Amino acid sequence: MSVIVSPSLLSADFLNLGKDVEMVNRSEAEWVHLDIMDGVFVPNISYGLPVVAQIKKASRKLLDVHLMIVQPERYIEDFRKAGADILTVHIEASTHLHRTLQQIKAAGMKAGVALNPHTPVNQLEEIIRDIDVVLLMSVNPGFGGQSFIEQAVEKTAKLRKLINETGSQTLIEIDGGVNYETGRRLVEAGADALVAGSFVFKSQDPEEIIHGLKELDA
Repeated sequence: MSVIVSPSLLSADFLNLGKDVEMVNRSEAEWVHLDIMDGVFVPNISYGLPVVAQIKKASRKLLDVHLMIVQPERYIEDFRKAGADILTVHIEASTHLHRTLQQIKAAGMKAGVALNPHTPVNQLEEIIRDIDVVLLMSVNPGFGGQSFIEQAVEKTAKLRKLINETGSQTLIEIDGGVNYETGRRLVEAGADALVAGSFVFKSQDPEEIIHGLKELDA
């Protein structure tokens, strides 16, 4: 299976969001990544449910929704109604993570767990079989365009080892500072999916960039 590419709309042109969603539709990307920030869990505010619902109407890709918010369990049903296909919550923001994952799946979505750069993957040992996607942050969450944290490559390898040892079907997704060079190393370490924001949307040919990311494991 080739690497999954999930362009992050946080780096899109918000005055022409429909145009950028249509570009993703034409591209080889399988998912579209939506970062939801509340200004509490992370020091920034992005967009919320009405925007997600409008993107759902225009998108032909799976909506990969990343909640960077406190008490994410309060909004599971709301994001299902808005059109999320994958709903990812932060382990650091989820007091009762197993229950939250069960609620996400019961609502008919894939359940993801995100880890901040400082959070070790061994915190997932008891729950890895219940997770559809683990999102490793390779930057500190809250802002686009940050520099890649090198430790993410070794962390990806550790997570791949845990998944293999437990027989889990969990996918590994990486978010932050992804380009051809970092992306190749992440895929070699075991990543299944790459989130790319600035690298895609700030380029002269976003569709070609997405194609290049798809080719990293060729």
